[in-house]
Amino acid sequence: MPVSGAPNRTTRKLRMLSRERLPELTESLRAAGVDGWLLYDFRGINPVVRRVLDTPGMATRRLFAFIPTDGSEPTVVAHKIELQGLQDFPGRIIPYAAWQELHEALRSIVDGKRVAMEISPNDTVPYLDRIPHGVVQLVEQLGGTVVPSNDLVTRFAARVTPAEMDDHCRAAEIIANIARGTLGTVLHEIGTAREAGVQQRVLNAIERAGLVTTHPPIVAFGKNAANPHYEPHEGADEVLGPDQVVLLDLWGGKSKRSVFADQTWMGFSGHAPPEDVLEVWTTVRDARKAVVSRLETLAPGNSITGAELDDVARALIVQRGYGDAFVHRTGHSIDYDLHGIGPHLDNFETNDVRTLVPGIAFSVEPGVYLEGRFGVRSEINVLMREDGARPTPDVPQEELILQR
Repeated sequence: MPVSGAPNRTTRKLRMLSRERLPELTESLRAAGVDGWLLYDFRGINPVVRRVLDTPGMATRRLFAFIPTDGSEPTVVAHKIELQGLQDFPGRIIPYAAWQELHEALRSIVDGKRVAMEISPNDTVPYLDRIPHGVVQLVEQLGGTVVPSNDLVTRFAARVTPAEMDDHCRAAEIIANIARGTLGTVLHEIGTAREAGVQQRVLNAIERAGLVTTHPPIVAFGKNAANPHYEPHEGADEVLGPDQVVLLDLWGGKSKRSVFADQTWMGFSGHAPPEDVLEVWTTVRDARKAVVSRLETLAPGNSITGAELDDVARALIVQRGYGDAFVHRTGHSIDYDLHGIGPHLDNFETNDVRTLVPGIAFSVEPGVYLEGRFGVRSEINVLMREDGARPTPDVPQEELILQR
């Protein structure tokens, strides 16, 4: 998938915050050193709220929910005209209408308390920075102290279930087969294959395989592959020429509410790639493998962050002399949005020091882009299971796909 900025999918229905889940939540809150988690939403600006509370629709008025560390019942503050979806909330509901009522209710919750919210000081990790500055000011004026909710978001809004991981694995094998088959055919269509036509071919194959996607795949020939977010358009796309790099980035899943598989595969429209193409391909592939190796050799009980894994890939690419051409993060979170809200493999665009915990998923997609010449990206996904990291697909790309 493009390395940033993509249409999001509607999140799938989660379990409502329940009394059964409260012990796990309060344990994490205690570990975070806070008095509670204060969730805020207004017109859908904070996807974490829907993940944790399973609210049925977008709040068109301000909504606050407080989950206390001491194990007492949660509290939600909601406008009187938007109470219908909260009948099953496992705690106290404080309705308000006037802003003065809202402020009084909020003061009763936060005064004297240290509360976690979706903020990121200095916007270090913008994927976490969901709370408007004015809301933070309000909470602090009412007596609260606001701190980041980093690991709470990972543990309670970005993790997926084992069954959803299994669905991802099945989709990953289908996506890999489509990529191999498409490149194996297209590389022989010199002078006739067009980027937009191949794009449509991939979309048709995804549909025939029983998967869905949210956006057309990236198909890039030659110098267009040096643009990480290239989008072909019919009538303004390129025709495949001889001895060109071909980049195919595609994604899909069982449904639009499933955990998508997201992969990038590389081909070359000739029998023998030149030395520079092989060198760049080998560099990118080895960076991808270095990340997986670091995960697989992680000692039991040890943890690692997304930033550390970005460093692993980037160090290898810098060592090979292509550091300036690696212009994006190494990977993005994958959950019920293809670019999710969990930890990213990033110490370049941002400094994401959140720990990679069991239940999350992410891409590993280093790339080298030589402007005006060609670009190479190699992308797989990783599921963090209880028993360790599981890369998908089962057989990732090891060599460039060539004409045969």
